[in-house]
Amino acid sequence: MRVLIVHNHYQIRGGEDAVVAHEAEALARAGCTVETLTFHNDEIRTPLDRLRTAFEAPHAPRGVARVVEAVRRFGPDVVHAHNTFPLVSPAMHGAVRALGPVTVQTLHNFRIACAGALLMRDGAPCETCVTGSPYAAVRHACYRGSRLGTLAVARMIDRHRKAGTWTRDVDAFVVLTEFARGRFIAAGLPEQRLFVKPNGLPDPGPPPAGPREGILFAGRLSPEKGVAVLKQAAAGLLLPIDVAGDGPLRDTLEGAPGLTLLGALPPAAMRARMGRAAALVVPSLWYEGLPMVVAEAFAAGTPVIASRIGALAGLVEDGVTGLLVTPGDPVDLARAIERLASRPDEARRMGEAARAAYLRDWTEEATTAALIALYRRALAARAAPQRAIA
Repeated sequence: MRVLIVHNHYQIRGGEDAVVAHEAEALARAGCTVETLTFHNDEIRTPLDRLRTAFEAPHAPRGVARVVEAVRRFGPDVVHAHNTFPLVSPAMHGAVRALGPVTVQTLHNFRIACAGALLMRDGAPCETCVTGSPYAAVRHACYRGSRLGTLAVARMIDRHRKAGTWTRDVDAFVVLTEFARGRFIAAGLPEQRLFVKPNGLPDPGPPPAGPREGILFAGRLSPEKGVAVLKQAAAGLLLPIDVAGDGPLRDTLEGAPGLTLLGALPPAAMRARMGRAAALVVPSLWYEGLPMVVAEAFAAGTPVIASRIGALAGLVEDGVTGLLVTPGDPVDLARAIERLASRPDEARRMGEAARAAYLRDWTEEATTAALIALYRRALAARAAPQRAIA
């Protein structure tokens, strides 16, 4: 099977970029012939570049032309898109379908319905644009605090919703959790073409033996990740919390009582620290897509303390693979941290259950097999005489 992967990289490399690279490698290891076509936002350098990109975002003709050229040259069976904003746009799907390949779209976030992509506003979940007008986001400057940028995204959402791009031009959607699937159905995507497939993770091997120590936060230091709540919780604890990562709120955490800032760790160092931690804490305030840090913790046999919100409430089984806490509540978060830090036997049992959950759901072999099966299903549906359109 020949697979062309299309991905618009972010200016700051994040988990989605890493997932795309890993998925391409995993497909190749499984016997597919894979080519990746990448776009980079660092191509947007000047104010004129930004203005032009914002104007072109709904259809991005230059990006779509590059995709078409790659399809004609490479001859894929499947074209699999990840992030398409702002240099490609969902318009690529119609152009690709016209050339023959099956089209697949992974929905890592909620940008097809939400200009801010997170279904979050003013520090709390927001679904105003899921079924309503996407232009409501402009008033709140939901995309990076910019009304102009938000208008560009809202135009893209509105154009493709009205044009039927999602119901006509995409053969299959990959969503990361059952929770996300429900939100995309509410947004109008065809239910029968939405398939849940988590991101895979290579097995790091059996968790290290010996005692665990300390609590770990690993992720982007940004408001939606709940780092302000973590800061409040840490102030009342007697044990330090290691914070691995970087982001716009780093300065607000410098010198905070109970927090030790490690910065962004290399992958090997992160795996080692994860394997030593008594628990990983994920105090997010937004619904989350599928935070790979949870998969990494489970693979390392490390229980997870997470907010009871969105996808996290389905990923962490309360009292089995970790603990769920009230989002935005530093007292509840501190209580859960103290519980696992002071009960190593309970934390160890939860870690063993977390490792079992990883082996069941998140290994590279399982997720890659599921993706290839999805491709085959989409190819078979395209070959059928009548293709159902929602």
